[in-house]
Amino acid sequence: METPYEITTLTRTNHPNPPAHTVRSPLAPAEIPPGVELVTLPDGRRTLAYTQPPAPGGPAGAPAAPPSSGVPAWAKTTALLAPTVGVGIGAGGFGLSYAAPGVLAMTDALWAAAALVATGCGGAALLLGRWRRSAPAQITQNITATGLFGRANGTITHR
Repeated sequence: METPYEITTLTRTNHPNPPAHTVRSPLAPAEIPPGVELVTLPDGRRTLAYTQPPAPGGPAGAPAAPPSSGVPAWAKTTALLAPTVGVGIGAGGFGLSYAAPGVLAMTDALWAAAALVATGCGGAALLLGRWRRSAPAQITQNITATGLFGRANGTITHR
């Protein structure tokens, strides 16, 4: 990779008049990590810079991140299902708006049918009550038993 400007590694002795802010280095030479050097920029500033590209696995000792497999399956399913559910709900609402007058008419018809059934049942109960109004039934019972703890026998006669 080519840099847009030339990086030089000048020391203080090579630079004729170093600016005041470049007199001391940012780190002591023992503290500079491997692959990093103290460089002088074209405007005279001295800074630390990488001299090698970083390793593909990242810093040494750091575990490499697993490769991304893209979008998870549940996210794809949800993304495809959301518009379908929305359109279904919208179509249901649209259908109900068209069906509402018929549903209201049907409820009126059902209430009328319920009233007819109630009236018919009430009339049938009145008619049956009049037809069955005859003389009360007479029931005669004859019960006989022998002894104090004897078994009782009896007959019932309807007239």
